[in-house]
Amino acid sequence: MSHYWINRGLAALLSAGVVTTSLPQPAQAHHSFSQFDRTRQLVLKGTVYKLQWMNPHVWLWVSVPKPGGGVTIWGLEASAPGEMARTGGWSKHSLTPGEPITVQVSPLKDGRPGGSMGQITLADGKILGGRRDGGGPPPGGGGPGGAPAGFGGPPSS
Repeated sequence: MSHYWINRGLAALLSAGVVTTSLPQPAQAHHSFSQFDRTRQLVLKGTVYKLQWMNPHVWLWVSVPKPGGGVTIWGLEASAPGEMARTGGWSKHSLTPGEPITVQVSPLKDGRPGGSMGQITLADGKILGGRRDGGGPPPGGGGPGGAPAGFGGPPSS
């Protein structure tokens, strides 16, 4: 067999490999839950700072008063918007900025003011559910300074 046909066959094989690897691939991985301390539940009392209704997960930002004055903004991750709408009746209008709430949280292990959102109790006693799978932001995600996405500070209004 001549070198022409071998080289041509090798070129075709390499081209097919390049085309195959450049095609869009479905996302296979989901992020870890390891940054949350599942052995602890905190109860935060504060007001809604902002509800970010977005994929892949909803974020709730809560203004929590500090004992000596001032506030700390907590970033809490919830489930995907579609799951929250289907299983809990949530919508992007379920919470409004300034609304007083009490929320259960599985906090971040590193002590930053964030965590996985649990059950929420509104001022009128109505209960809203939180995450069912206990997920969290991707480790080393896209937040400022390499912080997990959403934990670089509160969102701008």
